[in-house]
Amino acid sequence: MNEERWLLPAGIEEVLPPQSQVIESLRRELLDLYASWGYEMVIPPFIDYLDSLLTGTGQDLDLQTFKLTDQLSGRLLGVRADMTPQVARMDAHHLRRDTPTRLCYLGTVLHTMPDGFGGSRSPLQIGAEIYGHSGIESDTEILRLTLLTLRTAGIGECYLDLGHVGIYRGLARQAGLDASQEHALFDALQRKAVPEIESLIDGFGVSGAPADMLRVLAELNGADALKQADDLLRGADTQVRGALDYLHALAEELGRWIPEHSIHYDLAELRGYRYKTGVVFAAFVPGWGLEIARGGRYDDIGRVFGRARPAVGFSTDLKGLLRHGQGLEERYHTRAPVYAPWSADTALCEAVDHLRAEGRRVITALPGLDQDPRQLGCEQTLVEQDGRWALRDID
Repeated sequence: MNEERWLLPAGIEEVLPPQSQVIESLRRELLDLYASWGYEMVIPPFIDYLDSLLTGTGQDLDLQTFKLTDQLSGRLLGVRADMTPQVARMDAHHLRRDTPTRLCYLGTVLHTMPDGFGGSRSPLQIGAEIYGHSGIESDTEILRLTLLTLRTAGIGECYLDLGHVGIYRGLARQAGLDASQEHALFDALQRKAVPEIESLIDGFGVSGAPADMLRVLAELNGADALKQADDLLRGADTQVRGALDYLHALAEELGRWIPEHSIHYDLAELRGYRYKTGVVFAAFVPGWGLEIARGGRYDDIGRVFGRARPAVGFSTDLKGLLRHGQGLEERYHTRAPVYAPWSADTALCEAVDHLRAEGRRVITALPGLDQDPRQLGCEQTLVEQDGRWALRDID
């Protein structure tokens, strides 16, 4: 049994050098990027009251949240599985600004089961949110920032997959589905299980135009999906038509800002359907069936904290970005450390301080050990020459 103590739980991973340094460098660059766009960083707690974590978006996270009892209060606590509800609480309850607020965050989240970000149960979640603005402009900014995040992480080729929860929500209402029927059909749509979709629609007794429109929803995906939807969903009610018009307008706006990116549509792909209120999106990279980033609009998320404000945002897993990014190790490569003898000599200490101030790493020898500087990765050492300390290459 002792031999297995080094094993980690499934879906929990360590990050070792040099990957850990790459992740840290990417973290700094991304947070600096968000700051340059006006996003302020917040740090939510890793553990929180369960009812706060399962608010709004959190209802979808119940099964993903580890739960425990607080020995001080007796209340149920949860280890955060998503930071979005906590950030919404900060905006609604603590900041309480009247102007639009841009917030960003980064931290480990914990899942009971692997999610769509690549099999990890402990993603290093990074994301950004805009509160206090409802419209195409803030949706566009978040989508631009999503793509810029991926580009910064060395992911050059990706595509956006856009949808809108109002389309399915409106069709379900038009068909007269109750809540349980709506959720059952929703689950089948996510799996693109066409025979099951057909069976459910027939079993619900839906017929005519509402049934036809629900049947074709699973097929409305791809670059031309919006044009197809205009034709196939002609009989939809005003909520559906409004959602389609919004996607058309958003596509036109994106074409002005990011014309080099291809936009795909999937009108049956409804990530976060139970709490999203408008546009939903995900970013994908070729050869990887899972999303690399996700986001959307959730305008009611702050209501339970006393202040509902329009909200749109995105998140991704920093470790997942490292997995798919290209050239990161070369970009964040640091120079080999310098080896220095153990000595309190004033001139040596000044030389070491000067090198460290320039960003060089200096490893000081530890007496009593037979150390080969090359085994520590050092390529240069500090040596005394005529009372001065200078760098010399290690042979």
